[in-house]
Formats: sequence, structure tokens, C-alpha cells
Amino acid sequence: MNELFHLWNSVYPMQLAYQDLSGLADYFMPLQNKHHILVKDVQNKVVGWFFCFEREHETWFAVLVNNDLKKQHIGSTLIQLAKERFRPLNGWVIDHDRYFKLDGQKYESPLSFYLRHGFKVIENERLEIPILSAVKITCS
Repeated sequence: MNELFHLWNSVYPMQLAYQDLSGLADYFMPLQNKHHILVKDVQNKVVGWFFCFEREHETWFAVLVNNDLKKQHIGSTLIQLAKERFRPLNGWVIDHDRYFKLDGQKYESPLSFYLRHGFKVIENERLEIPILSAVKITCS
């Protein structure tokens, strides 16, 4: 779980970061029907992570890939596996470039990645909370 915590905090914008491992554990605890797919490197370190869960009778998901290994088809492979096993998939995607990661680098929206992989944007469904703005995507 410690590797997942570090991957989460390095990939997502600081608005979604957790102070400690228990924060991430608390996020996962109430989620129903959870599934995980992990990608590990030759040192057995987690470098890619897909997870999904059920919320309000829909399957929701996230994909995280180590920043140093992006554009090496890890995310694409995870999405393909997920689409084969867990359709339809729904997610919240940050669709702008106004956030920063904990290391100070700009957070780049992954929206174009999901569009290339057959997801559709549901324009009229947005997550708008004080710390986060995102749009819903889905793939049937």
C-alpha cells in the first residue's frame, strides 16, 4: 500500500494528495466491489495502477502511471485490460491545466489520452467542489 500511496501523490495534483497512508486507506475503505490491476517493473516496484469500484450502480475507475514511464503504453495497456473486464467505465477527469503536483510541476490533463481510447465526455456532468474541477468521462 505504501507504493500506491507514493504513486498516487506523485501523479495526481496536490489537491488530491494525502498527508499519510491512512488517508488513502480511508478513501478505499468504503468503496464497493473494488478491483485492482498493478504493473510492476523488474525490481517489483509498482509503476502502473488501475483500480475500479462501484458507486451508485456504475463502475468508476482511475489509472495512474509513474511520471517517468508515461508514453510507454502502460496506461494504454491498463485501459485495454479494463475495457475488456469492467465495461462500462466512468471517471472524473481534470480537463484543464490550472493545477500543480506536489513536486511543483504542472499537472497535465489526461483528457486527450482518454479520448484517444474511446471515452466520451459527458459535458453536462461535472464535479465542481472547492478544491477540484473535473468532467465525467465514460466508455460503454
